[in-house]
Amino acid sequence: MNELAPDILLAAYAEGIFPMADENQELFWLSPDPRAILPLEGFHASRNLMKKYRNGPYEFAIDRAFERVIERCGDRCEGTWISDDIREAFTRLHHLGFAHSVETWCGGRLIGGLYGVSMGGVFWGESMFFHETDGSKLALVHLVRRMVERKMTLLDVQFTTGHLKRFGVAEIPQAEYLTRLKNALSISTDFAD
Repeated sequence: MNELAPDILLAAYAEGIFPMADENQELFWLSPDPRAILPLEGFHASRNLMKKYRNGPYEFAIDRAFERVIERCGDRCEGTWISDDIREAFTRLHHLGFAHSVETWCGGRLIGGLYGVSMGGVFWGESMFFHETDGSKLALVHLVRRMVERKMTLLDVQFTTGHLKRFGVAEIPQAEYLTRLKNALSISTDFAD
């Protein structure tokens, strides 16, 4: 049995569980308690970042270069949790319409982005990368705007990081997370349409 088969991955995400790989490429499953989320209504981007988002020379795309985004997320540091098996599994999910990339482009170059999984009103953010200052932050702003437009309610970022704290990340107990997850999964919307 393939632990990372699409049906297993989607069932795990629907229960609040996600895979990672250790430095030896061994797979393990996590369901953090507390869980880190970015509240869409409390999302905070600096004035400077929002000015760049609105007025900069950037183009934002969904799924234009999914495989490049996941590859660059995996290349950003040694010992990454994005093993070859995880990269292949999420690429399969992408082809099935469940994994998506949000990309920041400038002058025809991919300068930053993120990828994650989406079902119903949930987006599980998996990883980000940037090649130019604010490339990944701009993609995050675009993700939040897209989620709000589509009436999605839960942006799961799994763990709190210093990078995410500036955007208003919150940690909630697992029981509350699972209730929010169930409610968000019942929303009928399509992230990529």
